[in-house]
Amino acid sequence: MSEEIRNRILAAAARVYAQYGFRGATTRLIATEADVNEVTLFRTFGSKAELLQAMLQTQVAATAVPMISSDTSDPVKELTRWCATVLEYLRGHAHLIRKTIAEAEERPDAACAACEGPNSAGHSLVLFVEHLRDEGLADPDADVETAVSMFMSAMFGDALYRDVMPHVFPQPVEAAPEKYVTTFMRAVGLRATVLPDRSRQARVAGTRRRSR
Repeated sequence: MSEEIRNRILAAAARVYAQYGFRGATTRLIATEADVNEVTLFRTFGSKAELLQAMLQTQVAATAVPMISSDTSDPVKELTRWCATVLEYLRGHAHLIRKTIAEAEERPDAACAACEGPNSAGHSLVLFVEHLRDEGLADPDADVETAVSMFMSAMFGDALYRDVMPHVFPQPVEAAPEKYVTTFMRAVGLRATVLPDRSRQARVAGTRRRSR
């Protein structure tokens, strides 16, 4: 079986699954969407369950979520850029993620696969805050776990449900990354402004002296 046909089936499965969910995404519908026969589909993947699991792995889980740069010269700018990228990733996979969450009780493995990207993003955010702490730029006593949880939940909800609850989220949509970052930075003890070099150096030196 050629790689081109396999990829075509996976792409078709993603479109059908996003519309109908696991039960409604029949092998007949997927085969028709991919312009192959069902025999080809079963020969390639073995079963519908294996096909849809492979689809989630390749279409969602294997899609890389970028890490946050360790450069702290402008942490607000860096985190805002990263936030916008994660929101774009989540919005691009919103239909698939929503379907897997709706069916999480019946198919928990599928839900876990679909959420690998957001989980990876959350881990990257924790590492970023730890680096800010090492540089003396974040409050060592801040509740980072809760701050990260709220930040990730805000992005997750924005990407998945803004279309049905637009007034719940920051407006306009383009302003959301900056507003989420502003709130998050305050939660971890960093002013949501770009600190001039001298002010930043003085703050770092003062924090380090207090910690001794």
